[in-house]
Amino acid sequence: MASNSHHPETPELTPKFCFNQSALRDFFRVSRSALDDTISQSLNALSEPSRSPFTPSTVSTRPSIPTTRQLPPSTCTTFTAQTLFPAWNARDAVLTYCSAVASSPDPDDPGAVERRIEEHTRERQTVDERLDPYSGRWFPKEARAERLGRWVRNEGMVEEIIRERSWDVVRSRCGGVEEGWKEAYNEWRRGR
Repeated sequence: MASNSHHPETPELTPKFCFNQSALRDFFRVSRSALDDTISQSLNALSEPSRSPFTPSTVSTRPSIPTTRQLPPSTCTTFTAQTLFPAWNARDAVLTYCSAVASSPDPDDPGAVERRIEEHTRERQTVDERLDPYSGRWFPKEARAERLGRWVRNEGMVEEIIRERSWDVVRSRCGGVEEGWKEAYNEWRRGR
């Protein structure tokens, strides 16, 4: 059984990591490409090879319906418990932590001073919308915590879609899996 050593571990969770958009994106990209994007290949690698000997006739005709061998339940359980769910858990840890960072005060925001100056200037400005109807419109720059919060929400939605797709593949290869991914994942988390 392949271990999850080729999947990225949960990075050191610090506010600096959360505010580093490229590091966040890289972590999610690498984690998803290492597992969710290649889940069919990972499950194929767990399938036992055919017991019948190779003959040229086995490849001379293509079956009308693609055949995928079902994996034994124990293999599926091991794969989900040791590979799939730990990768999801690492991504959950990052999303949860960064969500908390986004909703906390951010005294180190480099744009805070600039936004306060902009707001102060805006308050002192006289606006005559009859002369310029667009002069009353002002969109303050978004704080980095707000950007992080929006990114975490979007990434959470993407994560739901990816997990649903991955779980569909697991269900198709592992006979007897009836529960949805949320139930199976939550049950795994409770058992840890």
